[in-house]
Amino acid sequence: MSGLLLNSVRQSLKIPQGKNNIAFLGVLPSCGYKHWNPKFKWLRRMKVIKMDIPNLREDPKKMTPDEIKSRMREKGILPPRPWMERPFYISSTGGVFEPYVPPEGDGKMSAITKDGAKQKFEFLEKKSKSMMALRKIRNFEEDFDPPVFCEEAQKIYTQVHELMVTKDKYKIRQLVTERAYPEVMHNIHGKTIHWKFLKSLDYPRVVHARCTDMITKDNIFAQVTVRFHTQQILAIYDRFGRLMHGSEILAKDVLEYVVFERHMSHEYGTWRIHEKIVPDWMPPKEPGPITYRVDDTPPEPPAEEELSQTEATDAVVVADSTQSSSGKLATA
Repeated sequence: MSGLLLNSVRQSLKIPQGKNNIAFLGVLPSCGYKHWNPKFKWLRRMKVIKMDIPNLREDPKKMTPDEIKSRMREKGILPPRPWMERPFYISSTGGVFEPYVPPEGDGKMSAITKDGAKQKFEFLEKKSKSMMALRKIRNFEEDFDPPVFCEEAQKIYTQVHELMVTKDKYKIRQLVTERAYPEVMHNIHGKTIHWKFLKSLDYPRVVHARCTDMITKDNIFAQVTVRFHTQQILAIYDRFGRLMHGSEILAKDVLEYVVFERHMSHEYGTWRIHEKIVPDWMPPKEPGPITYRVDDTPPEPPAEEELSQTEATDAVVVADSTQSSSGKLATA
């Protein structure tokens, strides 16, 4: 039927009979014939993508190492690398860089005297590096002002000492760096502390400031040393309730240099206590009295058998001594 229809159409359109003339009708045979226009041959070729279907029945556990390498090479997969490194985060430095050296006799000498004026002059000489460090701190914290920071530092200073009294180790971690935390916990271990802040004898002030980078140039840490001249009450008791240091009645003047540190590159970094500077010229403190446990139970009396044995030995010793003395008299 289809052949008769094609012949009738061919005769009506006067199409010459031939092998490839059927393409004029817009009908292509089902097999054995190419497209009549080779212009877009390469585009038709790109529509077909040849894929290598993976063999899902292969078991990697039963394959040799060479076979696994060849399969990975065919698929373009790099072999796994054994990583031994562990990620770590540096939130504080390990110490104080360029620590401040307190002048000898600070807090006792007046600025009118010769030694006091000399201390002021030396402080002005060292102030240039601190000003450069403060300028770098303002690049990260635009509102940084030393007098305002000193008020914040004094609040942190009092909070840390109050938390040491209560031994709240979770809140201490928020106000103390990872370097100072072990020292703080060691100093309050097994002790009862009574501490009270009375007043400030002098306004706290920034005496030293330094900045440094770690690992990369953008990872910057800042350290600011604040001078505190205050009046406090401190009493420390050991685990038996005996007074080790200080007094709950007597108030003392305390001069301290506290280093505060902040990770400036951290967007949410805060100022925390890093260390207290103790000058070399300061005399050593007297060590606290060492306490130990005393056994109050009286010693047990010796048993009757032990008493009889000791009496028998004493009698034998006395008899030997009398015999030796009589023999000496006989010889004489």
